[in-house]
Parts: sequence; C-alpha cells; structure tokens
Amino acid sequence: MSVNKNIRRFEKQAVVYDKKREKRELGTLRRRLLDSASGKVLELGIGAGSNLPFYRKEIRLTGVDFSPAMLGRAKAANDRLYGIEANFIQSDIDTLELKEKLYDTIVSTLTLCAYRDPGKVLRRMSRWCKPGGRILLLEHGLSSNSVLAFGQKLVDPLAYRFVGCHHSRDIMKLVADSPLQVQHAEHAMAGMVHLIWCEPPASDQG
Repeated sequence: MSVNKNIRRFEKQAVVYDKKREKRELGTLRRRLLDSASGKVLELGIGAGSNLPFYRKEIRLTGVDFSPAMLGRAKAANDRLYGIEANFIQSDIDTLELKEKLYDTIVSTLTLCAYRDPGKVLRRMSRWCKPGGRILLLEHGLSSNSVLAFGQKLVDPLAYRFVGCHHSRDIMKLVADSPLQVQHAEHAMAGMVHLIWCEPPASDQG
C-alpha cells in the first residue's frame, strides 16, 4: 500500500479515533505505561491524541503523525482540554528527520502494526532517545494463543486493506531483533497486547 493511500485510510478514521480518545480506550494500560514518561517526549503516530489524558502536565511533547486530520484533532483536544506544552509535526515516520539523542522519552502506542518497516522505526527510536532515556511501547500483535493467532493470520490481509493495520506481527520478536534493551514487559488479552519498557542500547550511551 502506498503512503498516500494509507494516509487516506487513516484520514477517514479520524472521527473514530477522536471518539476513542474521549472514551479513554485502553485507559488502564495507557496510564500504567505513560506514568514513566517524563521530560522531552516524542510520540510517534500520535493519531487523534489518545494518550493526551494520561501524560503528566509538565512534559514537553512532540507529536508526529502523517495524517493532517488526526493531527488537527489531537491539537484541538490538547488546546481545549489538556494544556500540555506540545508541538505537532505532520510527517511520515519513515522519512522523519530528527536530531539524535534528543528525547528523554519516546512513546509508540498501537503503531507498529501499520509501519511498512517496523524494524527500521525501532532502530530510529533507539537513535533519537537520549542515553539513559526511556522508550515506551503499547502494541498489539500475534496472540500467544494458537487458535486466535490462526484467525489473526486469516484476517490480516483484509485488516490491512481496509484499516491499514496488520494483526499478525510478532511484536516481541520485532523488539528483540531491534537495538532496544527491554527492561520490563507485560502482556494482556491472550498475549495480543504488549506493554514494553525499553532503553536505547548501552553502546549508544556516551
């Protein structure tokens, strides 16, 4: 799927994602993960701002998304409700250029399912994060239940075609194959949802 075609997929879903923010979907998991976010925070694939209710007010947020409609809703929600110091950037993550070792915390929630090359994105996260910083992931993927996993593989082509989201990616393997160092991981919903606390590689520190 081309980038422009995928952007159009998500543009059409902006209203749905805005309602998910209002309902605080996966709120318990988001709050648990984002309690660790501090300082200068980069959120990749911020969408309509589902994480905004769970950030501490004192963070400085840079939110990136390739969808203008999503970003518009995130900015409006922040201005109206949350008042976080924030900068919003419209960009495809694959072509995003940022200074290395710039952010104290990097956040990705429910985005690794959509990238063309999630491994590349994880490698870029490791470069953008400051030494000793945090990389916080809340991602969904292939279930640890073999029956559910079989069903996910069956529906994956349709899911990606209609909503731009893969359901059959092995998230823990993607992270294990990346430079990120996993500090802690928790799993929910039959192993389909993962909370992962990471750090950039020690070799990048110093």
